[in-house]
Amino acid sequence: MLLTALSLKRLLCALWLCVCVLAGAAQGQTPSGQSDEVVRISSTIFQTDVMVFDKQGRFVENLQREQFELRVDGKVKPISFFERVKAGSIQEDAQLAAARGVQRTASTSETGAETIVPLDRGRAVLFYIDDLHLSSDSIQRVRAMLLNFLDKELGQNDAALISSASGQVGFLQQLTGDKAVLRAAIERLQPRTNLTRDFESPPMSEQQALLIEKYHQDVIDFFADRLQADNPFLPREVAVQMVHRRAEAFLHQVGGVTSNTLTSLNNLIRLSGQIEGRKLLFFISDGFLIDDQTSNVTTSLHRIADAAARASVIIYSIDARGLTSGAADATTNVTVDPTQRLTRESGGEVTATQQPLRTLALDTGGRPLFNTNSLSTVATTALKETSVYYLLAWRPEDDQPDNKFRRIEVSVVGRPDLVVRVRRGFLDQPEEKAVASQGGTTNAASRGKDARTSTQEALLQAIRTSQPSKGLPTSLFATYADAPNIGTYINASMEIETDALAFTETNGKQVATVDIGGIVFDTAGKAAVSFQSQLLVNPPGPSGTNGKARRGVVYTHQAKLKPGLYQVRVAARDSKSGRVGSAMQWLQIPDLATRRLNLSSVLIGESTPALTIPASETRKDAGESPDVFFSVSRRFARNSRLRFLMSIYNAARSTDAAQMPDVALQVQILRDNQPVLTTALSKVETRGVQDLTRLPYAAEIPLDSMPAGRYLLQVVVIDRIAKTSATQYVTFEIG
Repeated sequence: MLLTALSLKRLLCALWLCVCVLAGAAQGQTPSGQSDEVVRISSTIFQTDVMVFDKQGRFVENLQREQFELRVDGKVKPISFFERVKAGSIQEDAQLAAARGVQRTASTSETGAETIVPLDRGRAVLFYIDDLHLSSDSIQRVRAMLLNFLDKELGQNDAALISSASGQVGFLQQLTGDKAVLRAAIERLQPRTNLTRDFESPPMSEQQALLIEKYHQDVIDFFADRLQADNPFLPREVAVQMVHRRAEAFLHQVGGVTSNTLTSLNNLIRLSGQIEGRKLLFFISDGFLIDDQTSNVTTSLHRIADAAARASVIIYSIDARGLTSGAADATTNVTVDPTQRLTRESGGEVTATQQPLRTLALDTGGRPLFNTNSLSTVATTALKETSVYYLLAWRPEDDQPDNKFRRIEVSVVGRPDLVVRVRRGFLDQPEEKAVASQGGTTNAASRGKDARTSTQEALLQAIRTSQPSKGLPTSLFATYADAPNIGTYINASMEIETDALAFTETNGKQVATVDIGGIVFDTAGKAAVSFQSQLLVNPPGPSGTNGKARRGVVYTHQAKLKPGLYQVRVAARDSKSGRVGSAMQWLQIPDLATRRLNLSSVLIGESTPALTIPASETRKDAGESPDVFFSVSRRFARNSRLRFLMSIYNAARSTDAAQMPDVALQVQILRDNQPVLTTALSKVETRGVQDLTRLPYAAEIPLDSMPAGRYLLQVVVIDRIAKTSATQYVTFEIG
């Protein structure tokens, strides 16, 4: 494979071309248009995922449909669909769709358009941190576990979400594969004030409050005796009543905290139903107690299990306390009881606090992971265990749903030695109608005098939605650079597929009207930049001397921004059909004032082999050159060449008379974390460069030897004078 570095003159031509394209409001590229499939339990068919392991914990391969027995509420059900599925693979979507009776190939979208077929679509991993029930030590262990996951487990196409029960992660609580965002989310995980601690004397634990509520006489007598010792004239009956009221108030406080934990978890699982494929969710907590007599925790757990079944979420629960004997340590505020009455009654408290975690895991087909100090190993084990599963589907009876929790049992006939993990059940109720965030066809009233307000609301709703809307195929490519007398700025380029627009005839011409808008958010979720515009679009057609069809309309908004981490969100709405699409991207702008080595974003485009500029020739009319196209969707044909360009900032100067930088560069292309191209380390040319604080670099790569799929272009720059390095990357696809 050949990577050709471009000469400086050709580089300036290419840079000028990209500026021209970025400034245009109607240039063409082919955006991605793959539609989402959400795993749901419908009224006509049920499906569940099943994992089977041997005694050594290895997944059992090559099992057949007839070897499984499925029971719902004890009744045997015929299995109407059975298949082995690899989690996170591109085939998973098609298999899940087939289980619901939807015919869909892995290479064709619902609209019939060709889609990219990567080797690995990637996995979605969710971390729910129950910081309302985590000690300071546990928080530190959890942070170490998450950082290890980012460094060693998060794959090229994977995405993760870090959420907390208290909401302290805030705007960073989003599914992303950007490690800078995930690290920022981890930094926000800080110990919370103990919300379930009793501050009276002697302190009362949750377990003791529950025992008092259940009339365990030894516990009641202990606290009543201590109360009377401090108040000698207090009647015994009054002392006992005060102990009961104290326990009741404490349990009410504890119940509110537990309710918040489970409600937030349920909401996260329900929202994750918008993410395609099966999701692995880690529920990480120090555990909590359930008061079955006064709370509805059991009902809440059933609802969570049902939501997990409908959203295709499997829960692995982790006790962040690690290996523990159950005895209080020196930092625990406990009541000293020389009579041992509390000790006799309070045994098994750790096991009791683990019970909700155990229930959540087993009810969703996962498993609890307790009593280990190696939390990072635990996460690796869970990822490996859930990488493959069997998918079973069956048709329900024609009886009316009665909101009953239906129990599911699956076994391998004649193999009692095997461990079968399956969801324990679901609520037999009609599926709630999802809010249509993708934008449907608007009615006539919405296009009346309030049409503009309706458009603004639709765009804002799409921008605020946590998952991209797919009603109108929309791509986004946000980049940053630094320029003299300007400073750091971003280019937010969005592209709308022209073929998806509804055209009307105006003055004898076919025209579509597209309203667009965008907001750049900081990590606090506050708008740093916003824009809105309206585009008039002509039907797609050949453009340029090479006859390349321009199938998309591109709009670019440029804005100055100070260093920091931002998320760019854009949305587009077809005025006639009302269809809405959106896209989002994180962008890190470094602080160049530190004088450390840094890189701009990598701009990429494509050129056709027949019109590639020879090394000995420089095209002077680069602004009108049709052979290089800046790509917003970053999808390229196999018979083209990928051309990329970037700038290197703050390279150190030599101490000799020349005072020139000495910078070397290496390029890698990876697919599913595996390098498919690695160039030799080469010196960056500085001859003819006027501004040595901004070294330009460009090169091109032929794509004809690479199969269709998703790739990552990674550029590593080494400053051999300062002995420092910097890395920048960009993803792209080959169709």
